[in-house]
This record gives sequence, structure tokens and C-alpha cells, in this order.
Amino acid sequence: FQADMASLLISPPIQHSYLPSSCSQLGLQSHGQFRRKIYFLPRSEHNPSTSLCQDTAGRRQLIAVGAVVAQSLLMSLHSPSFAAETKKGFLSVSDKKDGYSFLYPFGWQEVIVEGQDKVFKDVIEPLESVSISSIPTVKQDIRDFGPPKEVAETLIGKVLASPTQKTKLIEASEHDVDGRAYYTIEFIAQAPNYTRHALSTISIGNGKFYTLTTGANERRWEKMKDRLKTVVESFQIFNII
Repeated sequence: FQADMASLLISPPIQHSYLPSSCSQLGLQSHGQFRRKIYFLPRSEHNPSTSLCQDTAGRRQLIAVGAVVAQSLLMSLHSPSFAAETKKGFLSVSDKKDGYSFLYPFGWQEVIVEGQDKVFKDVIEPLESVSISSIPTVKQDIRDFGPPKEVAETLIGKVLASPTQKTKLIEASEHDVDGRAYYTIEFIAQAPNYTRHALSTISIGNGKFYTLTTGANERRWEKMKDRLKTVVESFQIFNII
């Protein structure tokens, strides 16, 4: 376990690496795939002399809107990494190269953070984010590292929070998805100017130790907790072909 943790310690702590509010200070860049085209439909000329023209114009607008929606859906479905929206208020990420998938709240933007495989965050509330990383491991099961509480305390103290932050483990639990064990960790990390309430889920597959972490400012936890739990619970590892 210590050898695998040493690999994680090479990069900055996950939480500390992207929490400042200004993306420009970190040199973060919005992902190009999130640029969306906005279509404007011309308003039909109003002709009070006949309702038939109005009905025809209305049908044409509906057909045009339908075509735009269909095109957008087709583009999403054919994207190699981003699937169509699978749950109201969420978008899905499916990474076939690295073998994992998860949901994140609609409106969060992808940013580039060194040492992280993927990061999505809210541009207004920078503590609201989700990140995923992985390191090689020879272990076959997360339970090989020990029980949830023991593993959680090590990760929080060494990886998931900055050494300067005060941390508190709230809960560590285990669940199973399709025969694969996952540990879920809930904890608080307190810095001088903010307190973050976070959730992490960890598991092993494809010869990798996966860590997904999401969270929010403590003052917004009650408002965000259901959405953040959806993110953590949606995380799944699948075998790379």
C-alpha cells in the first residue's frame, strides 16, 4: 500500500491542485469540446389575413428545431469520450482508453490540471468540482489495501488534502458494482480561507488504482450533496479491451 501511495505523492494533492478561484492563475484552459453552436431561427412574418400561413410557419419552425436537436444528439452520441445526457441535470463521461465512466452536473466545464486525468468544475463556485486520476498497481482488489477506514485515513492524510489543511474523516464505506469493490470516503478539509466537504470513491481495475473526488464549499454542502453523491455513485470501472 505504501508503494502505491508513494506514486500518488509524486503529484500535488488532488484537492490542492485546482481549488483557487481564478483559472487564469493556474493556466487552466476550457476544453475545446465544450464549445457549442447556438442556432437562431428567423421569426416568421406575421400575416393576419390567413391562419394557414401562420400554421405553416409554425410547422417549419418546429421542423427546424427538431433538426437542430437531432444533429446535436447525433454529434454527442458519436463523440468518443462524451455520451449524451443520461440523467436530468447531468452529463456522462465514458473514457474507453482508461476504462471508466461517471456523471457530472450540467454546466460544469472541463479544465486541464497537471497530474489529473480529467477535471470538471463550476466556474462560479471553484470548490465544486470533480477530478479523476489513476496510478499503476499490482493489486487486484481495493480490499487488498485494508478496510475502508484505514485506507481512507491514509488517503486523506497523504493524497486527498494538502498537508497544511485540517482534515476530518466523516465516513468510509464499501459497496460492490458488478463484482468489483469500491470504497467511498466522506471527509472535510479545512484551509485558512475555506472548508471543503468532499466525497471520494476508489477502486482497482485494468492494473490501475482509480481515485475520483468531488466536493463543495461547506456552506453549500446541503444544497449540493445530492448531486455530488450522484457523481460518486455513478463512477464505474470497465475492462479495457
